[in-house]
Amino acid sequence: MAQQLILDLLPAPPPSLDNFVVGRNAAALDALQRCEGGRAIYLWGPQGVGRSHLLHGACQLMDGHYHGADSPASELHALATGDTLTVRLVAVDDVQALDTHGQAALFALYNRWRESAATRHAFALVIAGDRAPMAMEVREDLRTRLGWDLVFRLEQLSDDERAQALQSRAAQRGLDLSPEVISWLLTHHERDMSRLTSLVDALDRYSLARHRAITLPLLKDLLASHQA
Repeated sequence: MAQQLILDLLPAPPPSLDNFVVGRNAAALDALQRCEGGRAIYLWGPQGVGRSHLLHGACQLMDGHYHGADSPASELHALATGDTLTVRLVAVDDVQALDTHGQAALFALYNRWRESAATRHAFALVIAGDRAPMAMEVREDLRTRLGWDLVFRLEQLSDDERAQALQSRAAQRGLDLSPEVISWLLTHHERDMSRLTSLVDALDRYSLARHRAITLPLLKDLLASHQA
């Protein structure tokens, strides 16, 4: 079964701190939920661990500004040097992908964050990258700033944790997923929990529409119907 078929089955729900599957990342999630002006948080870990999800969730919680890998460096520079900063939080994703201009803008933003931390203009910074601060291949003065405040390594969910998360999602919808169905989902799907839970939601609706119990054949029928 083509993985893209599963990915395109349903759009993932908007990322939030509430729908992040915590696993062993409770400390990082708690820090983001308590985040306020003057706080800086650096999150790191491999692709698929939930870095972007958490940054988007933090922005949703605090009406913040998200700066992704494809965002222009000029946008970050404007935030760092403008007369006023109107957002309560700035989230910068994929630090390892910043070019020279982006790194210079983030360096300036860190300086502005520190200068305003004890004032009424204080804002929060949430930064994410694929490596620990001192292992990040960026300019030295920026590298040291990445570790100025809170630093959390994000851990991948284990298969048992993903299975438990799927069971919990199913229980919320009044469903009973068999071990066979869960095992198939974990074997044939990427580790993105938002996509997995979207598939469970789709399976629920498909089961109701077909008046059939949720089984592995029904799941395969659902995927085949979207392939046709």
